[in-house]
Amino acid sequence: MASGKKYRAAFEKVEREKRYVLEECLKLVVEIAPASFDESIEVAFRLGIDPKQSDQQVRGAVTLPHGVGKTVRVLVFAKGAKEKEALDAGADYVGSDEFIEKINGGWMEFDKCIATPDMMGVVSKIGKILGPRGLMPNPKVGTVTFDIGKTVRDEKRGKVEFKTDKEGNVHTVIGKKSLGSDKLKDNFLALFGSIVKAKPNTSKGVYLQGITLSSTMGPGVKLDINQAQGLVS
Repeated sequence: MASGKKYRAAFEKVEREKRYVLEECLKLVVEIAPASFDESIEVAFRLGIDPKQSDQQVRGAVTLPHGVGKTVRVLVFAKGAKEKEALDAGADYVGSDEFIEKINGGWMEFDKCIATPDMMGVVSKIGKILGPRGLMPNPKVGTVTFDIGKTVRDEKRGKVEFKTDKEGNVHTVIGKKSLGSDKLKDNFLALFGSIVKAKPNTSKGVYLQGITLSSTMGPGVKLDINQAQGLVS
């Protein structure tokens, strides 16, 4: 964990009102990460949407080119040929009712959950468990699908989901500190491009109002949005 002294030292290296260009921003975030463990690098987008309007929700998923820097355990609800397809693609757990029973019993040793559409009646039995944890399969982010092989491979590589919160912000991760600033830059640009493409047609005014990067335990560093947009346009 980061001590108060380490956090203050990191905080003092950040110019609070400065908007850093992407390369400088990431290098600083990695450099000042104060904890002794391999911190996640997080991004917060402040979006110019009305989160109370259902047609202005921003939601999607993107496979990061360098993954998220950790092993992703994938559970698949499928049967028959799709069960074999999931196993061949590298899924950690594949099945049906037996996993419903395990999850009802408190087992949660997986990071992502995928289901074929015909299995959603079964999966709905544990919706109250999976939903609050962000693990419920959802067609909007591609985790309810018959294209099981590709979806499992994408999740194992490092697909991240994003959606707006009640204040109209998006928070997600782009990898671990140990990836280094160059790979984190590639991951950020993949995510950034997806956020830009997900802009609702009904959103008026400035869509991207603020972007801040930070490590798990470190202070936020503000990004120069115009410079970053130039890298994905």
